[in-house]
Amino acid sequence: MFDTLEQTILSTLQIIFDEFGWLGVFGLMVFENATGITPSEIILAFAGWMLIERHGISAAFIPIAGFYAGLGSAVGASITYWVARLGGRPMIDKFIKLFRIDPNYIVKIEEQVSKWGAGIVMVGRVIPGVRTLVSIPAGLVKIPFPKFFLATFIGAYFWCTLLIGAGYVLGHEWQLISEYIKTHLPLIFAGGFLTLAAYLIFHFRASLQNLGWMRSQNKRLD
Repeated sequence: MFDTLEQTILSTLQIIFDEFGWLGVFGLMVFENATGITPSEIILAFAGWMLIERHGISAAFIPIAGFYAGLGSAVGASITYWVARLGGRPMIDKFIKLFRIDPNYIVKIEEQVSKWGAGIVMVGRVIPGVRTLVSIPAGLVKIPFPKFFLATFIGAYFWCTLLIGAGYVLGHEWQLISEYIKTHLPLIFAGGFLTLAAYLIFHFRASLQNLGWMRSQNKRLD
């Protein structure tokens, strides 16, 4: 079943890339980040291979390609952000029921976004399973849109450039990459969540240290 789905996705991507080039990549990333349906890992790696390596374009183009894809990601994420911000909790409840998302998962991310702000949005953009959902709590807690967009673009640019570069280097070994993804996807998710946990622990400890310093200063003043 996975192999059939994979071939369907690759055939569709080839048609879109042949017809629209990097505009097609931009559009796919808008759709992926607004809905979470299409897999960015396959889209971007395939784009790096088909639109750069196979056309004999220099690897120096990869950062520019990352800009196109990162901008599309930020635009798509902004759609979800504004749906959450304007529609509020009732709209999001309908959304999570439609896509069968655990409400507790959204609540947990929302708590972290409330605590850490745009920083967690930027980090979340490079974590599978979090990157497309982090826009929802960001809209619910009403992070200022310019901060949200900038944090989303920075995180997405890093993610997109990395995957496009991987596709450029390893695209001709697509079957090998496919087998690796099937085998190690759980480890990739686990690594992503560990990265997020490490980020939260680091900032939590920094907050505690700052709080302790402020208390010591207050005692001195007293």
